[in-house]
Amino acid sequence: MHRRRLDTAGRVGWDGAVTTDTPTDVFEEHRPVLLGVAYRMLGRVADAEDVVQDAWLRWAGADRSEVREPRGYLVRITTRLAVDRLRRIKARGETYVGPWLPEPCPTDFGDTVPDTAERAVLADSVSLAVLVVLESLSPLERAVFVLREAFGYPYADIAALLDRGEPAVRQLAGRARRHVEERRPRYRVDPARRRELTERFLAAAAGGDLGALMELLAPDVRLVGDSGGKARGPLRVLQGADRVARFLTGVAAKGVPDLSVRFLELNGGPAVLALSGGRPDAVFQLDVADGRVRTVYVIRNPDKLRSLAAAP
Repeated sequence: MHRRRLDTAGRVGWDGAVTTDTPTDVFEEHRPVLLGVAYRMLGRVADAEDVVQDAWLRWAGADRSEVREPRGYLVRITTRLAVDRLRRIKARGETYVGPWLPEPCPTDFGDTVPDTAERAVLADSVSLAVLVVLESLSPLERAVFVLREAFGYPYADIAALLDRGEPAVRQLAGRARRHVEERRPRYRVDPARRRELTERFLAAAAGGDLGALMELLAPDVRLVGDSGGKARGPLRVLQGADRVARFLTGVAAKGVPDLSVRFLELNGGPAVLALSGGRPDAVFQLDVADGRVRTVYVIRNPDKLRSLAAAP
């Protein structure tokens, strides 16, 4: 990853000129990175925004004359706040109704990440499949994995950020990487091909075309639905092409009032946002391989769809 060092006296621009920045300017420059770290740690947009707001309050009240590298300082604060929040969530032992999926997050990197390889890494690190796996890691394992795999931090820097020895950080990283690699999908698909299959899937599902769906679905396809008990949806993972296809055609047969759909990029890949009366009703996203749909993700929990109300 490309990093620019900042000091408290000013910022080095692309032309080499030094400009004076306010604390707000410095924080806002790094806000996207901080939100990226917090979201990957927590899997929830609202929680990530709360953590970044807390980081801003700490930054605003800090003695910045002692801060040589604001980015590192802010990432350290954000990571520690996210770790603390994860620990509190786990300590409460809250039960979730049905399967859990991360809150969908728009990830159109635009021109901010021009490098294809870097875009692929960022997209993969925020995918629904990977974030589901990260949910099963300990807070420290998750922090190390995110900082190392998604943002390319050296082990020595991660050790300093977390106040841990480098050998311990390497051990955490190895354990987290093995855990993720064992459970993450082992296939990569061209985004254009994934978009094409998503469009065909939507047409078949919306049209209640059982035969077309069966042609698209892998025999062992899984449908993971997250309703949180607050909307209609399966409370268990559905598996098998026939079962998943019949569920989808059954939903289509019931209909959705004043239905409209939008294609957009969520969590690093193409997704479908279904709206009822102009309000977000569901998000569909697919994992595909060898021309077939391997996993269907359906998010209907209204708490996780609010941030998409203004999606373009």
